[in-house]
Amino acid sequence: MRGKVIVVTGASGALGKVVAEVALARGARVAGVDYGTSQVAATPDRIEFGGVDLSDAAQAKKAIDAVALHFGKIDALINIAGGFAFEAVAEGDPKTWQRMYALNVLTALNASRSAIPHLTASPSARIVNIGAMGAIQAGAGMGAYAASKAGVHRLTEALAAEWKGKITVNAVLPSTIDTPANRASMPKADFGKWVTPQELADVILFLASDAASAITGALLPVSGRV
Repeated sequence: MRGKVIVVTGASGALGKVVAEVALARGARVAGVDYGTSQVAATPDRIEFGGVDLSDAAQAKKAIDAVALHFGKIDALINIAGGFAFEAVAEGDPKTWQRMYALNVLTALNASRSAIPHLTASPSARIVNIGAMGAIQAGAGMGAYAASKAGVHRLTEALAAEWKGKITVNAVLPSTIDTPANRASMPKADFGKWVTPQELADVILFLASDAASAITGALLPVSGRV
């Protein structure tokens, strides 16, 4: 990680914060891009861009270009920005499907398209997306979310094929992540079986490292102890 410039979208979220902190601890320079307002002061190794709607292509490009201008390069893009909805298909709102597509697919698509011109200048360019185990086979109430994450899986595979030899593109597929929000929504669950943000960050940053140079187009389950 030392000396690499890593862009983390969704950097103010439970997983994004941990990925950014671990990357910094390993010597990377990190740019966070998020819809929320930044609370992190800029340093030589870290900068935050808040108020960015990554589902808007123009906003995504402006933010990614600003990262490249600030640090002089981009080596890796980690697409964590996204959202979740639990809603039955028949009784649900069709707009939920549009919202899940925008939050999960368009954010990753726009950030990736914006980063590619900068990544191609790096000898170890990486894109890591966040898919979902729940998108392998959707359960009740998971239709809109699972469909959008399946879109992330296909986006990962398409980008990997199109940029083979120049950019590695992979996705991690977590089960339930052990976050305060998930604990609050499922208080009777066995939290010990869930994957922790730290565990997931370790896998994500492995895929962003030089050690993963031979891996591309992979959809890697990170299911904890489920």
